[in-house]
Amino acid sequence: MFRPLYDWVLRMAHHRHALPALFGVSFAEASFFPIPPDAMLMPMVLARRDRAYMIAAVCTLGSVVGGMFGYAIGYFLTEFANQVLEFFKHNAFQEFTAQYNKYGWAIILVKGFTPIPFKLVTIASGLSHYPFALFVLLATITRGARFFLVAALLKRFGAPVQEFVEKRLDLFAWGFLALIVLGFVAVALF
Repeated sequence: MFRPLYDWVLRMAHHRHALPALFGVSFAEASFFPIPPDAMLMPMVLARRDRAYMIAAVCTLGSVVGGMFGYAIGYFLTEFANQVLEFFKHNAFQEFTAQYNKYGWAIILVKGFTPIPFKLVTIASGLSHYPFALFVLLATITRGARFFLVAALLKRFGAPVQEFVEKRLDLFAWGFLALIVLGFVAVALF
């Protein structure tokens, strides 16, 4: 099920416009795209180990800028979300906002480093009107740490790391999907 999309991302990794494509995939994943940029980052680093950290920097930049877009989506949906919840006379949105503003720094740092879809964090940050400058700083730290770690591991250990992921692609993809669903459930219960 996920193989065609993954294969397309892999083909793009070897294209002459791979860096702009990586930026685009990283941008999209932080706001709406289901495939993590690691799928493109990994083969690009393996193909050009000498440029591993530059490739990680492009991936980080794309993810942070995409995160800003995801933040904007959440920010501008706030009024709509408020109206819907007001219609049902439920104060869940106010509770969510208060909790997110209290613990947002930890949520951004932890979830930005893990395979939990970053779009959940970016949109939630905008919905709760989390301080934008702090969001950008934390997103840069956590996404940079993640992508530079992947690049460093691949630069050091090479193809066996990629083979491990590719052999378990469906498991990882279904896991990511489950994390998306769990993320939405967690946000709803927050």
